[in-house]
Amino acid sequence: MVGNAKQIIDYLWTQDKDKIFELKEHKSKRTLSQNAYAWKLINELGNKIGMSKEDLYKQMLEDYGQSIIVSLLDEINPEYYFKYYKKIGKGKTNGKGFNHYRVYKGSSEFNTLEMKYFLDGIIQECENVGIPTLTPNEIERMKLVWIKLLFQVD
Repeated sequence: MVGNAKQIIDYLWTQDKDKIFELKEHKSKRTLSQNAYAWKLINELGNKIGMSKEDLYKQMLEDYGQSIIVSLLDEINPEYYFKYYKKIGKGKTNGKGFNHYRVYKGSSEFNTLEMKYFLDGIIQECENVGIPTLTPNEIERMKLVWIKLLFQVD
C-alpha cells in the first residue's frame, strides 16, 4: 500500500492484529519517459561521436550520475560487488593495502530528481554537438511532470 500516514494508519486498524507489516518511505523512481528520452539521446550522441551506447552511458554516469567512494582491500575484486566504478587511488592502513573506488549508481536506481540531473547533462552534451533535443518548453513541461511525481502534488 502507498499512502500518507493517516491512510496507512486507518488501513492498519482494519487488519488482523497478528499480521506483521513492513513499512518504508515511498520514493519516486525515475519515469519511463525520462528513461526513454535519455536512451534516445545517448544513442544519437553515441552515433555522432563514434562511441558505443554502453561506453557513453558509463561516461554519462561518471559525468552526471550519483556516486560514492568506497575503499576495498587490495585483494578484493570490485567487479564482484559493483557494476559501474572507477579506481581513484590507493592507500595503506595498519599495514594493509586498499584501493579506493568511485562507485556509480545505475540510472535504473535513480529517483526522479536524480534522473532529472542525469538527463540535463545528456541534453547539454547533445546540444554541444548540434543534436536537436526537445524545445526548452517541451523539456520544462516534462520536468513539471517529473516534479509532480517526485513531490506527489497536483
